[in-house]
Amino acid sequence: MRDFYQLTKPGIIRGNLITCTAGFFLASQGRIDWWLFVAALAGLSLVIGSGCVFNNYIDRGIDAKMARTKTRALVQGRISNQSALIYGSVLLVLGLGTLGLGTNGLTALIALSGWFFYVVVYSIWKRRSVYSTIVGSVAGAVPPVVGYTAVSGQLDSAAVTLFAILVLWQMPHFYAIGIYRRKEYTKAGIPILPVKQSMQSAKINILLYILGFTAAASLLTAYDYATNFYLAIALVLGLWWLSAGIKGFSTKDDVGWAKRMFRISLVVITGLSAAIVADSFII
Repeated sequence: MRDFYQLTKPGIIRGNLITCTAGFFLASQGRIDWWLFVAALAGLSLVIGSGCVFNNYIDRGIDAKMARTKTRALVQGRISNQSALIYGSVLLVLGLGTLGLGTNGLTALIALSGWFFYVVVYSIWKRRSVYSTIVGSVAGAVPPVVGYTAVSGQLDSAAVTLFAILVLWQMPHFYAIGIYRRKEYTKAGIPILPVKQSMQSAKINILLYILGFTAAASLLTAYDYATNFYLAIALVLGLWWLSAGIKGFSTKDDVGWAKRMFRISLVVITGLSAAIVADSFII
């Protein structure tokens, strides 16, 4: 059972539930429907888990070449390919059903689109293009939108802003991973930017995306969806991340620097999500 649980990549699910919560509370503005909240989290967890199971199946050849993934259940044959496909399909049906019945049809459709981008589009681009990270970021930006539309039932400027924030956050987050795991990605033949282009180019892109992330995060206040309390936290987090990124141009330890950037990125998105939740009770 543990192997089936690990196929769903629970760490990824937990991270996405944090941003989903932020979207839900932003739309709720302090008036929380807890049953709706549970339905949104449960449904999204099942859909994400399904996507991760299918990703394990699709990437089993690549996983066998990388140190951190070579012990996964499908790589070592502890779970059959057929069992994984059935398991992933059941999770998807249950997840979409939970979202469709427990929230609304639009939210289920948005979750399905995220699943499609992750399982189908990203899987194709991952092996072929340095821009696969951008494609993958689309799927990763869906959870806060799912949380938001579960309450609002519509796509508006707030939903679009949440989507943009997460797309822009993911790029430096993933480039940091690409830098400190560069040798593994090279061995597996995955053409991410730190592998196919120079380290300098990767560091410049990280800074540009952090600037874009900070600007996008500020829009929630500019559009009157959040207060200056949230804005202050967003700016502090963005500038802290940017400052750490600038240090990458003078470091002699790219791997150590990239690991620190990765850890900071997690603090930034968690802190921003917490600020959105807290701010929703202020407005």
